[in-house]
Amino acid sequence: MADTTKRRAEADGRSTRWSAHKARRQIDVIDAAVAAIEEEGPDVGVQRIAERVGLPRSVVYRHFKDRAELDELIRRRIVESLMADLAPTLAPDGTVMAAVRRAVDAYLGWIGLHPRLHAFLGVGTVAPGEGSGVVAGTKVAIALRVGELFAAVLKSHGQEGPLARSLAVGVVGFVDATVNDWLAATSRELTSGRLAEFLTCSIWSVLDGNLRTLGIELAPDQPLSELLGG
Repeated sequence: MADTTKRRAEADGRSTRWSAHKARRQIDVIDAAVAAIEEEGPDVGVQRIAERVGLPRSVVYRHFKDRAELDELIRRRIVESLMADLAPTLAPDGTVMAAVRRAVDAYLGWIGLHPRLHAFLGVGTVAPGEGSGVVAGTKVAIALRVGELFAAVLKSHGQEGPLARSLAVGVVGFVDATVNDWLAATSRELTSGRLAEFLTCSIWSVLDGNLRTLGIELAPDQPLSELLGG
């Protein structure tokens, strides 16, 4: 009985050490992958990532289930970088128009600094029949946060219902599709600054138009604190 317990303890210890080693290796590989994508583009291969981290290609795969898992973890790291810049801009500060422009500028600014990382979010390997859970989940998370702000505005004016979520999902989807189309264009007729103006004005028009149907009138220079009942 004592021998069995000892063997189990030794096995558990080896398993714990392997898990810790695997976690460290995964971090090293993902760090190397993000750096490689930044320098070489979204189509960088595992061999180049392995060279950066100083491991054989076969050893890199030993720490991940497959390429799809590796790519999804890379996307997660990229999204963390994006949200570190974007999340603070979703706070209800300043005027309505300034808040919208702040979020738009943060998003486009991050893309301007990391165009290859943004491109990787839309490519890479995914599990058969599936999209990227990380990317989809991030869009949902952003929409939920924006929806909370919209809902707070509606509630402060005695209006509640499903409109806030629908508005938020529509706005996030519109921005995502517009920016992706702009990035994919072979000849960009809009500068980044002009695109930011277009997105800001479009988001404002959607918000203003829909809120007016509920009897809520906004002014572009109106402080968000007033809209939220502060």
